[in-house]
Amino acid sequence: MIVEVRLFARAKELAGAECIQVELAEGATVGDLRNSLEVILPKLSLLLKRSALAVNDEFADDALTIPLRAEIALLPPVSGGG
Repeated sequence: MIVEVRLFARAKELAGAECIQVELAEGATVGDLRNSLEVILPKLSLLLKRSALAVNDEFADDALTIPLRAEIALLPPVSGGG
């Protein structure tokens, strides 16, 4: 299956794109997706370790199986203020 991952903040800057498509086996987990993203975009390696992934608008544990046609977002940690 092919999933589309929406990228935000620093992840979007590092990838140079708002979305990325990743091919995964059916039954793949969020952890599998995280590993695939690291291979596809090594620049995201450190950020991925600290980022949350949301599946269908809910934060997802790495053990969650990704459903077909899921909406997925990579959410880096937020900092700033002033």
